[in-house]
Amino acid sequence: MLISPWAIVLPPSLWILVVTLVALLAGAAALHALGRIGLSGLSAWLCRAPGLDLVILYFTVLPLIVGPIVGVRSARADPDGSAPDWLAAGMGLLAAVVAQILTVMLWTVAHELAHREARRGPRIVHQLNRTVGRFRNHTAVWWTAWAVPLFALVRLAEYFVYPPLVWLVRFPRYNQGEWVNVSRHKFRGLVGHDLIWCLYCDWMTGVWSLGTEMLRNVESFWCPIRFDSTKKCENCRVDFPDLDGGWVAASGEMSDVVATLDAHYTPTSTNAWFGHPARLTVEGKPTGESRAD
Repeated sequence: MLISPWAIVLPPSLWILVVTLVALLAGAAALHALGRIGLSGLSAWLCRAPGLDLVILYFTVLPLIVGPIVGVRSARADPDGSAPDWLAAGMGLLAAVVAQILTVMLWTVAHELAHREARRGPRIVHQLNRTVGRFRNHTAVWWTAWAVPLFALVRLAEYFVYPPLVWLVRFPRYNQGEWVNVSRHKFRGLVGHDLIWCLYCDWMTGVWSLGTEMLRNVESFWCPIRFDSTKKCENCRVDFPDLDGGWVAASGEMSDVVATLDAHYTPTSTNAWFGHPARLTVEGKPTGESRAD
């Protein structure tokens, strides 16, 4: 059995950390280089779904999958190893996460050094440090990274759960790139720490908003009934406008629900939520309908 020289010098978890760190930093450098080598078109494509999904997959998801797999395989290949699979997988995952954190930190330093003038100017991070304290601000913003896998799963659902509903019950199609894209890197003076976290917010806000838009179709189609809780209705009406735009009162009858469905959906209609732009008309003519890429 052949054993990599790296495995002799470094323990498996450290080897995973180093390789992941190098791969992520190389990926970041490649993204920065695209515009400088005449590939601005590719750079723009990678800022918008589906290209952006590949970037997110590379930097956030793949390390969390590959790390545990390599950890287990390395432990099993070690003739003297006695670590159980769960421990080897956990160490591989930990090494990958540490590599991701180090990548963000090293990239932040490098990017701020490359933009010294902006670094010395007005900064979001400096203002928030003064508002809540440096330790609290940095701890809190890093704590939000726990949600990254959640947003990745939401994005996965947008790819594989919603599209069959378009075919099965004629829900509206969406140009997902209109939601899932990033552009804050174009904002003048946004560098380093501020930039990386603003890009995170840029991505996750689009993912979450698209998911909400899809859920509006689901709710209004299968259960257009207001909640019995007045407070819940107040809390949800922003994300689900049909609450005040057509859903049946909680005190209503099933005949009211059937009548509502009959009024909004036909055997040939696009079955969108009641306030969807496809239902809006100007002089009786539709203003337009979202289209797929």
